[in-house]
Amino acid sequence: MEKSKFIWMDGKLTPWDEANVHILTHTLHYGNGVFEGTRAYMTDKGLAIYRLRDHTKRLLNSAKITRITPSYTLEELEEAQLELLRVNDFKSNVYLRPLIYLGYGIMGLHHVNAPVKTAIAAWEWGSYLGDEGLENGIRVKISSFTRNPVSSTMGKAKAAANYLNSQLAKYEAMDAGYEEALLLDEDGFVAEGSGECFFIVRDGVLITPPNDTSLESIT
Repeated sequence: MEKSKFIWMDGKLTPWDEANVHILTHTLHYGNGVFEGTRAYMTDKGLAIYRLRDHTKRLLNSAKITRITPSYTLEELEEAQLELLRVNDFKSNVYLRPLIYLGYGIMGLHHVNAPVKTAIAAWEWGSYLGDEGLENGIRVKISSFTRNPVSSTMGKAKAAANYLNSQLAKYEAMDAGYEEALLLDEDGFVAEGSGECFFIVRDGVLITPPNDTSLESIT
């Protein structure tokens, strides 16, 4: 990972190596935190964030689903992401990771009294599956792990806890010599990849699985 100069933490630009949290941070133990994976692409006019509003709205929607009350508005979070790109002086494509999480203060499953914290990190990062994958394609394995059902883990939210499922599916696929996993739903229908949506183009029409068992994709 390429270090950047600053990470935005609750309204302050914090040097990368000083952006730390307490070991008893609630989200670290119980997984209730929400995040986004937003891309900014270098153009001849500088960096341009792809669908900033849509990503930021989904972040806030995820917080609502997981019963976290955000500390910042949509507009404040958008401006924070723009500010972060300006101060870090990036030279190529960037990945932005906004995170709303529960901080240090309480322990136990009842989370509503935990302090709500917000951070945004950004760093230079290429294609998710690598430029070689874009050029030559990748090998995909049908995962033995089922995509989390919505009735079990609030799968409509882009929540940290939901990604243990994806993490294990990804590990299984790569350990078997593949580059990616394709998860099916409880009924055996295609749901999504471990970290991306799945779609086909048929007769010029984009077709993707219903969002009953997949995250509402943006990128």
